[in-house]
Amino acid sequence: MIVTLSGELGTGKTTLVRGILRGLGWVGPVKSPSYALVEHYLFSSLYFYHFDFYRFDDPDEWNTTGFAEYFRPDAVAVIEWPERVAARLPEVDVALRLELAEPGRALELRAATPAGEACLAQFAALIG
Repeated sequence: MIVTLSGELGTGKTTLVRGILRGLGWVGPVKSPSYALVEHYLFSSLYFYHFDFYRFDDPDEWNTTGFAEYFRPDAVAVIEWPERVAARLPEVDVALRLELAEPGRALELRAATPAGEACLAQFAALIG
């Protein structure tokens, strides 16, 4: 599952990922991947990767990172600043966009694949 998070600085992208990880049961620290570029978490048989490509200036940097190996069927990849590597990403399942709004944030969700549609349907059922 590939999920992209778009939005300006300070809209809460990393905070949202922390909430997702806590919802999945992660009890350890959740660091921002701003400097490491990727943080990884393992839930029994599920790999969860949190990427932050804010510092990518040249999409060709992707070719030297080995990140393509992270995108596999047994993994969830959540990507901040996806527009910096858009040409290199595999097919995105769910695209989220966060914006500052009064009194808090606005969230736009879009499914781009059948897997993404199933994911958003489950999310909608959870929030009623």
